[in-house]
Amino acid sequence: MDLLNSNLSFPDVSHATEDGLLAVGGDLSAQRLLLAYQKGIFPWFEDDNTIMWWSPDPRFVLFPEALKVSKSMRQVLRNSDFEVTVNTSFDSVIKACAAAKRIGQEDTWITKGMIDAYTKLHHLGYAKSIEVWLNKELVGGLYGVDLGNGVFCGESMFATVSNASKVGFISFVQNTNYKLIDCQVYTNHLESLGAEDIPRAQFLEYLV
Repeated sequence: MDLLNSNLSFPDVSHATEDGLLAVGGDLSAQRLLLAYQKGIFPWFEDDNTIMWWSPDPRFVLFPEALKVSKSMRQVLRNSDFEVTVNTSFDSVIKACAAAKRIGQEDTWITKGMIDAYTKLHHLGYAKSIEVWLNKELVGGLYGVDLGNGVFCGESMFATVSNASKVGFISFVQNTNYKLIDCQVYTNHLESLGAEDIPRAQFLEYLV
């Protein structure tokens, strides 16, 4: 694990610990964040005073063609009153993701510093949100980073009503042309939708 300074650089991902921690320190400037994503690195921490950078091996990803949509979800997508939009309310989505309660997690890792940093990336055209509406109320969504290389780096999702986040994620995957969705680390929720582990080296090939 390396300690970053003001230089805009990262150690090689081979320096990461067994659980994927690569470095600490640095900042959340747009330039550093974009460089991180280009190298398969992402920030994840619970205190703005200690920025932690990760590059896990294996990497949890979804190949769009492997997306699993259950029979019950197909019915929901076909018959529900959900409306899905893209980039219409980024601020609301990231703040709702930060406020969402997670099992086994006391505090959010989406700190004020993270919100400010990704909102800036959004204004620069790199971070995007997917919103799910029901009766004109925001009930679900997700956000992530798009570097323009065919890979969408998902960051977080939320739902306040059943199936809302799944509707947003499935609709997003089905209606875009990404070659890979980066899910970063394992979750049961995303595995049920078809996400899988691949070697980090294979993941990095998609970023070129």
